[in-house]
Amino acid sequence: MASVLTPFSPPDWSNRLSHIPKYFVRLGNMNTPIHEWRLPNVPSGFKVYIKRDDMPGSTLSGNKVRKLEFLFADAIDKGFKNVITCGFIQSNFTRSAAIAAAQLGLKCHLLLVNCSANLTYEGNVLLDKMSGANIYLISYRPNPSKYGKNITPRMEKLAAHIKKETGEDSYLLPIAGANVVGLYGYIAAFQEMISQGILEEFDDIVVTCGSGGTAAGLCIANYLNQSKLRIHAIAIGDNKQSFMEHINDSIKEVGLGDSVCADDIIDIVDGYKGRGYGLSTPEEQEFIQSVSKNTGIILDPCYTGKAANGLVQELTSNPDRFQGNRILFIHTGGIFGLFDGKMDSYLRQRKHPEPVVLWKDLDDLSI
Repeated sequence: MASVLTPFSPPDWSNRLSHIPKYFVRLGNMNTPIHEWRLPNVPSGFKVYIKRDDMPGSTLSGNKVRKLEFLFADAIDKGFKNVITCGFIQSNFTRSAAIAAAQLGLKCHLLLVNCSANLTYEGNVLLDKMSGANIYLISYRPNPSKYGKNITPRMEKLAAHIKKETGEDSYLLPIAGANVVGLYGYIAAFQEMISQGILEEFDDIVVTCGSGGTAAGLCIANYLNQSKLRIHAIAIGDNKQSFMEHINDSIKEVGLGDSVCADDIIDIVDGYKGRGYGLSTPEEQEFIQSVSKNTGIILDPCYTGKAANGLVQELTSNPDRFQGNRILFIHTGGIFGLFDGKMDSYLRQRKHPEPVVLWKDLDDLSI
């Protein structure tokens, strides 16, 4: 297993940080592209571009891959044979973890919160099962603000059970990979974006904020480069205070606590979580459909759909929030969340403007 470990060479500007990982494993196809995005209803005067971090791979898509490259390297370097992690039933992170574990020859155990009485193998759950992950269902929905506190003891209890049964230790992957190891996924990503010209070509970066890990990596990297860019993270589940606390904890863990605080280096945008984490409104679903129809970019209902919708609304109603008019949106993936049945139900119920036509004969159609 050690043969998959690649020594990590941190960017020079990050050398003052603590807890710099020794290794990473190559999971994704990085250097994901940046291109212009014709996002509907963006006010004139603004230009929006998109960083395609939904494209590190087919099943290994999304921002979680960058974090897992460091987390799995840490697990392998320390000799673990099992990984345990947790998430809601359609978690993108647990799906990516399950696939990565199978690729690397590790056993994966997933604790999944299922708010429904039935389990169906749809969306991310299908890929969890196809990857051979062991799934343990939790039948209640924890208070989001206490999610980590509620779930971590269960992970520890499962690790103890696996140790008793097999004699093997288990590596606990934190929720969404949001710890000081996973943080380096977006330290490395920022260097990748520097090579793509972000410091010269953009004024603002916008990203979805579900756990705070990606946002923490981006704003710390931006601070270390002393760039003019402003980082905006659109909250889609929890509230601004909880994300600020997480980012401040990350700042302290990497040794910058005496230099800066979250309020100085990131703008957390509240007000776009809608009905709550993992829940959609018809308006949000309509927005996702409009974006895919008009731009060919597929957003998901849980994360990127809400964040992109929030971006458009902020550009319209609060343009002074932004440093300039050249906006880069980081697409953090999540496409498999579209296949859990909710969008299917939405498209069936609405009066679809492009109806499906039963082709009987060419003469039956008006051309």
